[in-house]
Amino acid sequence: MNTVLIGIAELNVVKAPDKISTLGLGSCCGVTLYDKTTKICGMVHVMLPSATAVSDSSNKAKFADSGILLLLDRVQRAGAARPGITAKMAGGANMFASTTMQNNLLRVGERNVQACREMLAKLRIPLLAEDVLGTYGRSITFDPATGMLNIKTVGMGEKSI
Repeated sequence: MNTVLIGIAELNVVKAPDKISTLGLGSCCGVTLYDKTTKICGMVHVMLPSATAVSDSSNKAKFADSGILLLLDRVQRAGAARPGITAKMAGGANMFASTTMQNNLLRVGERNVQACREMLAKLRIPLLAEDVLGTYGRSITFDPATGMLNIKTVGMGEKSI
């Protein structure tokens, strides 16, 4: 069994017994797509909500809209069956202290969470569980053998969803 580590704005796909992990989710979101029948799971480490809002969108995994779509393609190519694919998500924290939360630039985490939820809904992928928002970072590991997403938080303990 190996644990495949993905970095910021990266994605990958594994099959049980291998696991997949990403570290240091602050305002970023870690989204997993999983097929429990084939035990195939993919994960993307999303940095920003939309590829259309920036001039250089060449790295599709960097954005919620293009990254989740690319991840869906990759898990299906690996053998996941489209009707059985479900999602779990973590991250999207507000990592910047602000007295006025009206500044949209400081609400990247909240915008990432919303964009991920919207893309999953658009693709009709059920979001089974999430651990999002707050003011603390997270590192996550998905185990396709069990279908569980383990979340380690900074100062807030550990849990599985």
